[in-house]
Amino acid sequence: MPVVTLTGPRQSGKRTLCRALFPKHVYRRLEAPDTRAFAMDDPHGFLAELRDGGEGGVIDEIGRAPELASRLRSIVDDEPAPGRWILVNSRAPRLPQSLAGRTAQHELLPLTWSEIRGVARPPSSLDQVLFAGGYPDIHHRALDPSAWFRAYAGSYLERDVRTIVNVFDPARFHRFAALCATLIGQPLNYSSLANDCGISHSTARRWVDLLETSFIVFRLPAFHGNVGKRLVKAPRLYFYDTGLVCWLLGIREARQLRSHPLRGAIFQTWVVSEAMKCRANRGRGRRNLTFYRDWNGVEADLVIDHATGRTTGRTTLRTLLEARSAGAPSSDVFRRIRRVRGHFPEPPPSDPVVVYGGDEHQRWADGELVPWRMVRTAALRDGAGVVQVLSGGRPVAAAEVLAVSPIHPNVRWKLARTDVRGEAILQLDPRLRLPSPTPSPRPSPTPSLGPSVPLTLPLTLFVAAPGFEAWLEREWIPAERAIVIDLARLPGGGGLIFPRGWGDIPSLTGRVTLGVDDFLSPFGGTFGTAGGTAGGTARIRAENIAINGEVGGEVGSFGGGEAERPAYVRLGEESPLVHLEDADGSECWIRVRHVVGRSALVEYRQGWCGRMSG
Repeated sequence: MPVVTLTGPRQSGKRTLCRALFPKHVYRRLEAPDTRAFAMDDPHGFLAELRDGGEGGVIDEIGRAPELASRLRSIVDDEPAPGRWILVNSRAPRLPQSLAGRTAQHELLPLTWSEIRGVARPPSSLDQVLFAGGYPDIHHRALDPSAWFRAYAGSYLERDVRTIVNVFDPARFHRFAALCATLIGQPLNYSSLANDCGISHSTARRWVDLLETSFIVFRLPAFHGNVGKRLVKAPRLYFYDTGLVCWLLGIREARQLRSHPLRGAIFQTWVVSEAMKCRANRGRGRRNLTFYRDWNGVEADLVIDHATGRTTGRTTLRTLLEARSAGAPSSDVFRRIRRVRGHFPEPPPSDPVVVYGGDEHQRWADGELVPWRMVRTAALRDGAGVVQVLSGGRPVAAAEVLAVSPIHPNVRWKLARTDVRGEAILQLDPRLRLPSPTPSPRPSPTPSLGPSVPLTLPLTLFVAAPGFEAWLEREWIPAERAIVIDLARLPGGGGLIFPRGWGDIPSLTGRVTLGVDDFLSPFGGTFGTAGGTAGGTARIRAENIAINGEVGGEVGSFGGGEAERPAYVRLGEESPLVHLEDADGSECWIRVRHVVGRSALVEYRQGWCGRMSG
């Protein structure tokens, strides 16, 4: 799309993201009075300055001059270059009809737990996670959450609210927001809100709309499927960020959450908002998220309808989820959600999931207990196992991605290739349990249809593409975190993955076989099924290719004999370079980065190796 519209709450990182992804775009922020006056008085001149000043333009807070969006139509129609114009706003804008079909809309919400755990000093306990929330500044700058939210709320009330609607009493609006925080997870009743705050019903509805368009709260709709029951229809109210909820409730320290009467509701808000944010980040939206409750009190905190894929949209998996803040589950933890499961005829729900405040994943007869750190798996059962491959912030297409289990290396593995967006979908098992390995006597010739690989299994990840250095990631648990990989360029070379241990090297005629066996290597020590850990040894064989020329006595005549004797190399970051030369005189240098079972990760470069030799 020629126009990208990015919305989200204030301080969610929209400006930082745009500056990082579009460094050559001209940036203008309409909150500056002189800039806004220029844009409103001379929109054609303003847009022309952005168009001619770089590769494109970033217009921050486009909501301050919405008429600019309409003026963009003629420019976009004449120059429809993708990503030329970036429109940023802290409110959810109504898309101008003139830009229909010309813009892609995205939301940047506060950080998810999988993103927070990647900072230098992430919160170490559940209470600290709930108290700190997910706004980036708090975590990247190690700020006091209470002080930050005090300034955030003041800025939002004093600046944003007064410019959006006529709120003559900001103190009353603050009380209204605090009252909403006490009602998280409950059906939304505008009359009750209005009476408790001393405002009219219409004002209460308008103020909730204001909080929602500003990405402070969201309304979770009720499930309306045909289940033959009388269902509650009013939506539930949730906040996107539990840190703001804690501040509005007067919680000033994380330890206050231990005995707070609303701790369960705050945890439920965190789980639902994590599901919302995780799905939004993967482009799955919020339309398939609902809650279930009938007039008899049978309920599930979250109903997630998963689609089979990006093209069909057909629902095949439905997850019933409940949030329990207790660190130790009780014996009847599945009682409520088990009753809900019987109300759904088609499609039959998967095993119920209870996300709880403990640290251990457990499989019960009635369902699955998922620790809070793995909440992403319940929200993305149709999307966990997605690997994003970039280089310098740009997607890398056609990169190979292999996930293999060091525990069962020749049994559990998945191979995929990135699309034009740099995404590779590994199709991991949405069940969280670990089935018993059942190796086939004859391995399947189709890597992408490998055996079941559960989300909770620690995996070794290989990523390789021509023109880029190979990437190795150890101990990746898809259930716990998304993964984004930034490859470094390798001119004249690239990375290779040999899923079955053998393959071809570009520009060489002949086959190379890499692997490990259960025998004693020349360097001493046995190796084999342990997974090729750092410090192990790999063997290299080649057909019609000389290995290392005259080094180490591994020289032989082309076509057989001594040339097929294996060479041995140590694995790890300091793995030595191996020289290969075929019968035509073409040569190449390779480095064996890692071997797990039969799968190998290799870097190569034609001719003399400069960067790899460092």
